[in-house]
Amino acid sequence: MKTAISNDGTSIAFDKSGVGPALVLVDGAFCFRNNGPTPALVPLLSQHFTVYSYDRRGRGESTEIPPYAVEKEIEDLANVIERTGEVPFVLGFSSGAALVLRAIAGGVKVKKAALFEPPYVGASGSAPPRDAETTLSSLAKLGKRGDAVQYFMAKVMGIPSAFVFLFKLFGKASWRKNESVAHTLSYDVAIMGDYNVPKNIAPSVNVPIAVIGGEKSPKALRSAVKAVSEAIPKSEMILLKGQSHNVSMKVLAPVLIDFFNQ
Repeated sequence: MKTAISNDGTSIAFDKSGVGPALVLVDGAFCFRNNGPTPALVPLLSQHFTVYSYDRRGRGESTEIPPYAVEKEIEDLANVIERTGEVPFVLGFSSGAALVLRAIAGGVKVKKAALFEPPYVGASGSAPPRDAETTLSSLAKLGKRGDAVQYFMAKVMGIPSAFVFLFKLFGKASWRKNESVAHTLSYDVAIMGDYNVPKNIAPSVNVPIAVIGGEKSPKALRSAVKAVSEAIPKSEMILLKGQSHNVSMKVLAPVLIDFFNQ
């Protein structure tokens, strides 16, 4: 494990593996180096790239200094990028993809970026409740981590309550990992804003972008992928056959390798 010190003194934990051009991975909600797509994806990509995977602030082995601000997360990413010593490729998942988009629009230098299903679902009428950020923050402060996880899954992600209950019942190890980062769920909502495509900043993104989604993802997410791609000048849309938001890393990795090596 290595660390990058962010502008406010927060210590951001990251791993570096592989050989080749630098590629930075940015996780979405719940995820960190030991939870989510990173453990399966890094071995596939590290044969082609020097992969930097990091724990976003407040997750895993990264610290955080309050109060939270989206700008601090952008600074975290910029500091990890600085540690690569080059202008890297970047991959963002879900709300992490939205963070990447905001970072690039704010001046963070990347060579190319891949955005997997940034959940800008506002135009489809699937945005979470307007008080979601406040509710999640309050639940975390009260120590109701399980309630925060359940709320995010049901009200923000739109997972049916019965499936959330079954996940909690039969996926206890994963549920505990999710609870460990429950206090960061409000951060992901903050990053998404009103859950509409940020058309005020998307046109300023002037590097090649691949906006990737799954053909089996909900219509709202597929529409978001299309809308984001249309809003960014140098972008291409890629829909993966047979895939959903819970994408197979074995399917995603070859697509990323082809895009970044073009």
